[in-house]
Amino acid sequence: MSFARKVWKLLVAVKDGLVLLFMLMFFGALYALLSMRPAPHEVREGALLVKLDGVVVEEPQAVDPLALIASRGVPTREHRARDVIRAIDGAVKDEKIKAVVLDLDYFLGGGQVTLTEIGEALDRVRAARKPVLVHAIAYTADSMQLAAHGSEVWLDPMGGAMIAGPGGRATFYGGLAERLGVKVHVFKAGLYKSAVEPYTLTKFSDPAKQDLAGLFDAMWTTWQDDVGKARPKAQVARMANDPVAAITATNGDPARAALALGLVDKLGTREAFAARVRQIVGKDDDAPDDPAAFAATSYEVWGKANKPGSDGKAIGIITIAGNIVDGDAGPGTAGGDRIADLLDEALSKDLAALVIRVDSPGGTVTGAERIRQAILRHKEKGIPIIASMGNLAASGGYWVTTPATTVFADPSTVTGSIGVFLVVPTFEETLAKVGVTQDDLSTTPLAGQPDIIGGFSPEMEAVLQAQTLNVYDQFLSIAGKARNKNREQMLQLAEGRVWAGGPARQAGLVDRFGGLDDALAFAAAQAKLKDGDWHADYLEAKPTAFQEFVQGMTSNDEADAPVTLAQFATARRNAMLGATLEDLARMMGTASIEARCLVCPPPARLLRNEADFPGWLAAFRALTTR
Repeated sequence: MSFARKVWKLLVAVKDGLVLLFMLMFFGALYALLSMRPAPHEVREGALLVKLDGVVVEEPQAVDPLALIASRGVPTREHRARDVIRAIDGAVKDEKIKAVVLDLDYFLGGGQVTLTEIGEALDRVRAARKPVLVHAIAYTADSMQLAAHGSEVWLDPMGGAMIAGPGGRATFYGGLAERLGVKVHVFKAGLYKSAVEPYTLTKFSDPAKQDLAGLFDAMWTTWQDDVGKARPKAQVARMANDPVAAITATNGDPARAALALGLVDKLGTREAFAARVRQIVGKDDDAPDDPAAFAATSYEVWGKANKPGSDGKAIGIITIAGNIVDGDAGPGTAGGDRIADLLDEALSKDLAALVIRVDSPGGTVTGAERIRQAILRHKEKGIPIIASMGNLAASGGYWVTTPATTVFADPSTVTGSIGVFLVVPTFEETLAKVGVTQDDLSTTPLAGQPDIIGGFSPEMEAVLQAQTLNVYDQFLSIAGKARNKNREQMLQLAEGRVWAGGPARQAGLVDRFGGLDDALAFAAAQAKLKDGDWHADYLEAKPTAFQEFVQGMTSNDEADAPVTLAQFATARRNAMLGATLEDLARMMGTASIEARCLVCPPPARLLRNEADFPGWLAAFRALTTR
């Protein structure tokens, strides 16, 4: 029977392999067929449709075809922020575009800086006397930040708007480690370097809590200022500070509460919204009987039909997005070797300037230094080096900006966190509880070290702490030289303290407010180039036609499937377990000294599937579609 089972397992494995091979052949043939008759990228007269079904990110992750085939669902779609902004800006002068339609029905969020930049692009459309119409099933803080820039904001009658500021609850494992007998060795430099606290404490230390509270207060103030300026009649403070009173005032109807507080202009279904859009842009000739259709061109098609210019000298842009790691990871993750290789390949391009675009909470020190050294090789050529901070440029994300002579940031950029740490667990006490012990036969103090089973020797701990302090000294020296400050001055700004962009500018950690376009224009001026004499050259691996095809398969048309309350409960459970497992995996992973801000808010929460919405949004969607 044992032999038969083994044979059966072998046959099943062969069957699975053949199925996978067949699917690859099928999609390859489908790709070849589509390649023979490429879809035209033609801008139609009507609206520019910006359907943000997923998250907006600085740099989308590459889609693995094998993972896509093996997956049971469609991965969350990632929209590149610069593509969205370029299309919206293009609508200003495109005579075929009569309006911009922002579809936020399945929008999952983006970083605060990213959304600010998209909002500014929408303002430019309205300044050109073109309407911006917005529809959503439910509004979060992220979607409300975008919707505030619309000329007409619609909400599904079965939806609502629930506004929450930044922050929340953090999970701590110090009590669990103590109960299990796990000894967590922490080596850090920086009073406010709170990245290690979840592994050793049961709550934040007072300095760390004070530091983070100041950060979140600054971000929340900036958000309210942005929304208040764009939509003065929106009473966001009332909804955010007392949501119970706001909703009970309308007998528990969150949609009418949003209307009463001026967060939206009209309540209406997708069909009613489409009818309103048709009044402005006309009907869709390809679907004249579809009540939810109207004449439109998607922002993706607009971008493909309007390629950016390449006249004049090139100003290079290197994108450092996601966690910084060693190796070739990415895009979407900042693999040190991959980014350094891209920079080195560009040394022969005769760039007029280089702009460092950062949206990263940091990561390994070795990965960050690998990138910094590659940037310095461009600086040695005498060209201007300018940094542009996105949502995050903290810790290792700040490290990679130090070669720049001028640093741009947004008031809500999260930066600083100049400090380093190393976390290594050992299990001598855990194993002792079940009778596992060790006997020492060391010939030297570091023999057999580091030993996660038997524990660290005092000498091993002293060596690791000394290395951590040495890396911190290097960080202080590199940042101090870049900011023209001595060690004592840098210590006032460092120690792991996290800064919002506004206070960071006052403290001298950044130089100017502005986005990527501002940084590019400044770089051109530093290179003595006039408008029209230069173009942006993004230093990135160009996707093949097949990769673009696979990427297009992630368009989340399945998002129209209903989300039930049972699915919501499962998604919430999976999200909580996933976050916990990620924390534990980070602690149990390969030990390395890191310059990372673990408590910084992520630029966008990458969700596994369409069911994994923020809690209240999933509830609204379930009520809307059941």
